[in-house]
Amino acid sequence: MIAHSARKIAQSGMERSGDVRPRLDPLTIAAVTVAIIAVSSSGALIAYAAAPALAIAFWRNAMAVGVLAPVAVMRRRDELRGLRAKGALRWCLLAGIALAAHFGTWVPAPKLTTVATATALVATQPVWAGLIAVGQGRRLGRWTWFGIATAVVGAAVTAGVDFTSGGHTALLGDVLAVLGGMMAAVYTSLGEKARAQTSTTTYTTVCYSVCAVLLLAVCLAFGVQLSGYPGSTWVALLALTAGAQLLGHSLLNYALHKISATTISVLVLLEVPGAALLGWAWLGQTPRPAAWPGITLLVAGVAVVVLGARRTPTPPTPDPLDLDTDQPTPEARPTPAIGRRPHR
Repeated sequence: MIAHSARKIAQSGMERSGDVRPRLDPLTIAAVTVAIIAVSSSGALIAYAAAPALAIAFWRNAMAVGVLAPVAVMRRRDELRGLRAKGALRWCLLAGIALAAHFGTWVPAPKLTTVATATALVATQPVWAGLIAVGQGRRLGRWTWFGIATAVVGAAVTAGVDFTSGGHTALLGDVLAVLGGMMAAVYTSLGEKARAQTSTTTYTTVCYSVCAVLLLAVCLAFGVQLSGYPGSTWVALLALTAGAQLLGHSLLNYALHKISATTISVLVLLEVPGAALLGWAWLGQTPRPAAWPGITLLVAGVAVVVLGARRTPTPPTPDPLDLDTDQPTPEARPTPAIGRRPHR
């Protein structure tokens, strides 16, 4: 079902935009399908893992650094040494701090509220990125503003259901998920500045290292258990790192040679129903019936924001988690900051 939806949206997006990319092939469709499943699995894996939320956030970043650092040392050693001279180091460090704040707020959310609700609320990142763009002096179109308003109303309805139902724990999860979306927008905005001067591998290695160190410090300061988990939890952590952290958006980047960046950003919103389906099938979770209208409004509003951002040209932002070590070409660069989201 996800593969069929992905193909339909991708084809319609190409037709509307007059995209001249080659026709979709089975490999590209498969790549997009696997990527969406990978990013959709994040919330369910977090909720399933029998480990503290902050420990999960630390380990997924530490494991990712373990994969990326050897590549950076071997292929980008000179660039790593020259970060300070180019003035890029501070942006990498700040982005790492923002990413730590994102994971520190987002990862606890699926453990406090439903996977579907947490995923939908953190998906508001493009909304906050749009507001950051306004603060930077950019102008947003009326459709973007309409999308922002729709998403905010949807988020308010969704959170309101938890509040009126007396689910204070769930409401805390809702708030943390929204904060996670906000910090994701800050992280992406800072990453845009860093990536203007660095390769993806160098940026990702430094950013993830800073994030992991900060999360480790928080875990040690508050006595968070970092080991002694059952084997199933370690498998979940590995799957989380390999899937949402590294694999998902790398495959989406691969698909950019045949699918437009805007269409990719809309396709990623399939993460929300995908996460809801996994939460239901695997964990037996379903949001309260009254929450579904709010979730639907929220996702629709974010989609309008992403599509509206296309009408207002902004500098391109390469995917901070792309594993390609070469600088992206102008034709293959992913969506601008308003449409980008870090891996869950």
